[in-house]
Amino acid sequence: MALSELYTKYNRVWIPDAEHVWKSAEILKDFQNGDNVLELLLEDGTEHYYPVDPSKLQLPPLRNPDILVGENDLTALSYLHEPAVLHNLKVRFVESRIIYTYCGIILVAVNPYKQRHVYGDAIIHAYSGQNMGDMDPHIFAVAEEAYKQMARNHTNQSIIVSGESGAGKTVSARYAMRYFAVVSKSGSKTRVEDKVLASNPITEAIGNAKTTRNDNSSRFGKYTEISFDRRYRIIGANMRTYLLEKSRVVFQTENERNYHIFYQMCSCAHLPEFKTLRLLSADKFEYTCMGGEITIEGVDDEKDMEETRRTFSLLGLNEDFQSDVFKVLAAILHLGNMEIRNSGDGKSSVPPSDPHLAVFCELLDVSAEELSRWLCHRRIVLVVETVVKPVPKERAVNARDALAKQIYAHLFDCIINKINTALQVPGKQHAFIGVLDIYGFETFDINSFEQFCINYANEKLQQQFNLHVFKLEQEEYMKEDIPWTLIDFYDNQPVIDLIEAKMGILDLLDEECLFPQGTDRSWLQKLFNYLDANPLFEKPRLSNEAFVIQHFADKVEYQCRGFLEKNRDTLYEELIDILRDSKFPFLANFFREEEQSTVKTKAVKVRPARPAVKPANKQLRTSVGDKFCSSLSLLMETLNATTPHYVRCIKPNDEKLPFEYDSRRVVQQLRACGVLETIRISAQSYPSRWTYIEFYSRYSILMSHQEGDLSDKKQTCKNVLQRLIQDPNQYKFGRTKIFFRAGQVAYLEKLRLDRLRGACVTLQKHVRGWSQKRKYLRMREAAIILQLYIRGKRTIRKTVTAATLKQGWATLMIQRYWRGYRMRQIFHVVRLASITIQAFTRGWMARKRYKKMMEEQKALILQKYARAWLARRRFQTMRRLVINVQLSFRVQQLRKKIDEQNKENRGLMERLTSLANSHSHTVDKLQGLEAQLEKSTNQKVSLEAREKKAKEDASLTTTQLQKKIDALNLEKQNVEKQFEASTKEAKESFDHIKRNLLEEKEHEARFRKIAENNTEIQTQDHEKEVETLKEEIKRLKEERVGLQRKVEEGGQVNSDLEEQVVQLTKHVKAIPELRRDLNNLQNQRNNMDRKMKQQSEEARAKMNDITRQLLGGVVEETVLLGLTPDDSEKIYEFEDLLAAFDGLQKASRILESHQREQKEHFETQAEGLKMKVDHLQNENSKLQNLFQEKSNVNENIRQEVSRLSSENSVLPELKLQALELQRQKQELETHVEEQSRELAEKTEEITNVLQKKVKEESSQRRHFEEKAGELEELKSELQGRVEELGEENDHLKRQLLMEREAKSKLRQETSLLTAENMDFEEQLDQKDRLLKKLQNQIKSLETSQKAKQTSAPAIPKDYLGMLEYKREDESRLIQNIILDLKPKGVVVNLIPSLPAYILFMCVRHADYLNDEVKLKSLMNAIISAVKKVIMSHLKDFDLLSFWLSNMYQLLNCLKQYSGEEEFLKQNTPGQKKNCLQNFDLSEHRQILSDLAIQIYHQFVSVMEKTLTPAIVPGMLEHESLQGISSMKPTGVRKRSDSIYDDSETHTISSIVQQLSAFHSTMSQHGMEQGLIKQAVKQMFYLVGATTLNNIMLRKDMCSCRKGMQIRCNISYLEEWLKEKELQSSNAIDTLRPLSQAAWLLQVNKSTDDDAKEITEQCTELNPVQIVKILNSYTPIDDFEKRVTPAFVRKVQSLLHDREGSTQLMLGSDYRFQVTFPFRSSSQALELLQVPSSLHLGFLIRV
Repeated sequence: MALSELYTKYNRVWIPDAEHVWKSAEILKDFQNGDNVLELLLEDGTEHYYPVDPSKLQLPPLRNPDILVGENDLTALSYLHEPAVLHNLKVRFVESRIIYTYCGIILVAVNPYKQRHVYGDAIIHAYSGQNMGDMDPHIFAVAEEAYKQMARNHTNQSIIVSGESGAGKTVSARYAMRYFAVVSKSGSKTRVEDKVLASNPITEAIGNAKTTRNDNSSRFGKYTEISFDRRYRIIGANMRTYLLEKSRVVFQTENERNYHIFYQMCSCAHLPEFKTLRLLSADKFEYTCMGGEITIEGVDDEKDMEETRRTFSLLGLNEDFQSDVFKVLAAILHLGNMEIRNSGDGKSSVPPSDPHLAVFCELLDVSAEELSRWLCHRRIVLVVETVVKPVPKERAVNARDALAKQIYAHLFDCIINKINTALQVPGKQHAFIGVLDIYGFETFDINSFEQFCINYANEKLQQQFNLHVFKLEQEEYMKEDIPWTLIDFYDNQPVIDLIEAKMGILDLLDEECLFPQGTDRSWLQKLFNYLDANPLFEKPRLSNEAFVIQHFADKVEYQCRGFLEKNRDTLYEELIDILRDSKFPFLANFFREEEQSTVKTKAVKVRPARPAVKPANKQLRTSVGDKFCSSLSLLMETLNATTPHYVRCIKPNDEKLPFEYDSRRVVQQLRACGVLETIRISAQSYPSRWTYIEFYSRYSILMSHQEGDLSDKKQTCKNVLQRLIQDPNQYKFGRTKIFFRAGQVAYLEKLRLDRLRGACVTLQKHVRGWSQKRKYLRMREAAIILQLYIRGKRTIRKTVTAATLKQGWATLMIQRYWRGYRMRQIFHVVRLASITIQAFTRGWMARKRYKKMMEEQKALILQKYARAWLARRRFQTMRRLVINVQLSFRVQQLRKKIDEQNKENRGLMERLTSLANSHSHTVDKLQGLEAQLEKSTNQKVSLEAREKKAKEDASLTTTQLQKKIDALNLEKQNVEKQFEASTKEAKESFDHIKRNLLEEKEHEARFRKIAENNTEIQTQDHEKEVETLKEEIKRLKEERVGLQRKVEEGGQVNSDLEEQVVQLTKHVKAIPELRRDLNNLQNQRNNMDRKMKQQSEEARAKMNDITRQLLGGVVEETVLLGLTPDDSEKIYEFEDLLAAFDGLQKASRILESHQREQKEHFETQAEGLKMKVDHLQNENSKLQNLFQEKSNVNENIRQEVSRLSSENSVLPELKLQALELQRQKQELETHVEEQSRELAEKTEEITNVLQKKVKEESSQRRHFEEKAGELEELKSELQGRVEELGEENDHLKRQLLMEREAKSKLRQETSLLTAENMDFEEQLDQKDRLLKKLQNQIKSLETSQKAKQTSAPAIPKDYLGMLEYKREDESRLIQNIILDLKPKGVVVNLIPSLPAYILFMCVRHADYLNDEVKLKSLMNAIISAVKKVIMSHLKDFDLLSFWLSNMYQLLNCLKQYSGEEEFLKQNTPGQKKNCLQNFDLSEHRQILSDLAIQIYHQFVSVMEKTLTPAIVPGMLEHESLQGISSMKPTGVRKRSDSIYDDSETHTISSIVQQLSAFHSTMSQHGMEQGLIKQAVKQMFYLVGATTLNNIMLRKDMCSCRKGMQIRCNISYLEEWLKEKELQSSNAIDTLRPLSQAAWLLQVNKSTDDDAKEITEQCTELNPVQIVKILNSYTPIDDFEKRVTPAFVRKVQSLLHDREGSTQLMLGSDYRFQVTFPFRSSSQALELLQVPSSLHLGFLIRV
């Protein structure tokens, strides 16, 4: 539709206004084509007629609907024009106190002149990672967008911050750099980000000053490149400066100051380190007091100086460098105070005694004489000579000031270079983000060279901005497949050419500067001559010293005075030489190079978007303008090679008042900074852009039923829009958005409002009709009642007279008397009848009572006899019951005594068994010794015979040889014959001896083998018998333990039964059931008796076997039969056990007598052996190596026989050598002597061996005597036990007497049982449960007994509940139970915290063994392994939950079984016995507690990372209440697409499901309920804090409907807590701030009562948060009202005294302190089984 058709009644427009620029008015009459006037109604109630030219039709701009006012993005406005932008900024700034607003790609920042709580680290983290449209406009959002594009697109970025002085450029740039420093931590020790931020105080101190517009105005341009590595962390920075205002060093206007550094130094003049500078106060120096202002309100220069020096040190600029800087700065101040006198005739001079001259020269180490001379003189070099000419005072003062400016400029550049050097760190730059802090467009009353350069730079930046906006607009159209049409936008290239082209302003200025006689006027005349034809250049009418340039923002008039001097920036060469020759190196280096290089920059390869204008062909272009052009050209090349982001700072007023809005000043800056140009470009095409979802949600009210039923929302939007707007050129359908021309959204809003108004009118019509109808019916009913009453009164008045009244009265009297008479007659008749009826009735009732009494008497007699019979029967039943109970009790007592006696008998049997084993062992040893002795005796006898025979043969041979020698000389021939005969005889005898020895050897070998076989067989038999005895002993011990447990259980059962009997005596009806139970118990007792009988028979058999084993080889069988009892059926009786024991005593006495006989026999054998030894000492034999070993005598004999045989082989050789007998006789004698000595030694060895054996026999004898003594002691103990049993028997008799007394008492109590029959019903149920419990206990005891009988040998009760492992299996244990264990196993799920119990049982066993090394090793291994698992699975929620539960349980077990009193209160007696005994593990408990805390925090972090993405979409953006939509257009800065993607939408159900998944996992792992509550509370706090923080930073979420959505979502969370029974966790309390914020969005906000209610109800919100919500409140419909500033101020006044935090954001990373409450475990460790699936078979249950 045409735009003119929107000028209808009730619509509003903007008309120009001199004071407020624009003011609003409402249309009173529809505008028709051809009208020449527009009737308007102003806001003050006056009518206004706006003239309209029908030919041109220039209507006033339309005002946007109130719903669009206050939007985050100005491009979201339907009508885009200057008044709409101005009004939107005013509403946001003044009413909502919001300083940031988007305007397309521009961030408009209005200076609030007040500290705002929107720059903390919490705000930075809230914006980090968010899309630019997701949150409210902020400088952090722009910084995040730049950082994100750099990381995503790998391109360099730039943030261009511009604005006039005092608009907040420096602060905005500082916050942007601070954002980069926080979100991109370098992680290195250099802390580059801190250095980057530290450079700001230094640059502000030397480059900022107080002006009339700004207390901290930057007097230079700055472009800071922040470098990032490949991981996008800050690795360095570089700074470039532009156009420092050097003139401020020597001149300041009124109410302005010099640079801050001078005042900071003067404030520290009293410090020792500044004494040498001889500083004075700031009002004493000419350069610091010129403007009249030396202080700034709220600024402490001394503290700022401390900060400046601290940042110098942080950047690595040492004290020496700082001292040199301060020297130069102090010298400049003293230079300004240097007095220059006028000497007349155009001369000037400097007094030599000037103190400031001396201080200046002393500080800079220059010649005072030379300086004073060349300040007042000038050298002129002519062709022939050089002339020194004095200069007047004015030029000398200018030379002094030029010197000061030049020194300061060089110092400024030097400090910037040092800062850049300090910010450069090793590392390759991957990308950078540049932050440009540059002055905006300036226009003052007097504009000079500085303003000209500033506006020239802004022209270049505006051109770059226009090209970028044009490019983005084209990309948006192409992305959405919208046909691209060329948009006409302002191109400022002609202005730029006017300034920088050949023969342009700068070119002519440089040319004029080359002429020595050139002046400002001559240069201005050249401008008029060359540029007069240019339409952008004008000559002012009233001035001949100025020129006018038409800039993109406004026309600016420049005064030409000072242009040449400032462009030349000349300084006399003589003064430069003086400073160059200074002995102060720091200063001399400034002037030693003729051409100073610009600030060094990093090598960034950039290519300009278009070629720069080539300067004119000049040589040595060193003017200020030329330098500025070069630096600006380099800056534009850098910006064109980066992706720019724009921040436009606006100064709201010139008085620096907080939140005061001057529309004239603001609109001037909006025009100058290009915001309105952006609006104009957007308005020419399709400025309003809505997504299909936004359009559908907003304008579904305009859809028909057929359109609303379509499933394709996109097609529905197209159909509705084509129906509502007939002109297709007014909108375009893109891929994801709908593009609207200007005004079309307002038209749709008008249609929507009309539809809502029509609906409201319809509702009002019906409601009002119903109300009026109801009111009419009530009035009609009242009127009818009144009519009836009035008509009745009239009728009465007309018909009633005096006669009528008399007749009526008489009638009444007659009726009264007649009625009285009639009533008396009736009364008498009724009275008579009543008396008669009563008489008959009373007689009948008396007779009935009599009959009943007779029946009751008979019944009583019957009841008496019946009750007596029942009582007798009950008594007999009770007596039998009591007798049965007494019998069972006595049986249990006797059984207990029998078990104790069996226990003692088994102990004696064990001792007898051990004695039998030792005795059999000693018998075996004695038999072996006897055999050996017999063998040795036989061998000795045979050896003696052989030795005797050999001796006789040897003596015979010797005598024969002697005879032969004596007769040798006489009978030589006979000698040979005799020799031969003797040789034959010797051979025969030797052969005979050899054969005998061989036969004996073979016989001995056979005998030895037989003896060895017999010995081995006997040894094996004895070993088998010992093993069988050990097994029998173990089995007996098991049976004893089992019987003891049965007895204990039977005793417990008896005690329970006794209690039950006492209770059952009161309840007769339960007697039959108890009788059946007693019969069952009696059967069980009989079974137990049979088992005991069998066990006693087995014990008797074992006793017989043991007796036979002890006496089998000693006594005869008949004796053995006499020792065993004959009556096997009564062996289980106590007397029979005593008889068996007496039999054992007899066996032991027989064994002792046999031992004594053996002892005597051994002593006689030992005496015989001694005599044999004495006899053997006199023998001479050749035996060797005899009895070498105790256990192998036969081997020694064999070796000796072989030795003898070898020695006998020498005899034939002697016979063969008869001729040499005389010579060998002597050798034979010596050999015989040696053998005799060896034999003596062997005999000594045999003697020693026999003595040792005798000693062993004596020791064994003493051992037997000790055993006999022990048996005597056992006998005495048994006799004492018999006496104790007798005493116990007496005690039992006394108990029987007591039981008889109890029986008599029971007989007496049975008569009282009949009165308690009514209680039986309630008690029977309890008894049934008790009986079932007892049966279950009996079954469990039977099953456990069977399991124990089939399992390994039982271990004492104190050692149950432990796991034993070997030291080498520790690594396997840790690997299987910790490192390789998966939390999703079936076994782990069935038994929660199973690893903790297993590990603790291993710890208990190490403590039980008192093995400190093993215990410490295990604990350290557990802690290290758990840490390893956690560190390798930091993001595994299941594993973290699993090990958090297990560490908590292990910590609880260490506490529960520590033995400390505070942890033993809830332990069972068995658990108290299982406490740790030897070690204090409190230190390990602390380590485990710390580890559990670490796991908990990581566990919570994983939950937070999982839950965080769903919080904002689920709690804020999803519409859980259908039909309540709060969507509004968002402009160019769209929210993230995930909001509108149905497949990835997060809802409140997503949050609840995620919480349920967390809770299910924790419960499955057996986590303690207290820990679950703490984790849930932490998650609820995260939900509340994140949601509230987003509300604070998102104005679009501050609406009444959104408050309803939030409260609904909170109710879902509360229901979840009730479902999981977690109300006691106080998790819902963490949502109280969010709940109060939602309530605040819904409550009325208009009256004083509302303000008071808000302050009373919002106790969890601090004043800053309450005010922020009120200021951000945004109506969704026109029916809602905005919060007025007056109401906000009222609330602020009420909250003024409230104490609390001043932070806007809640700390979403805040963690509640975790506690691990002690909870005693009821798990019985002795019943815990280790599943085989854990592969822990090497663990042994102990």
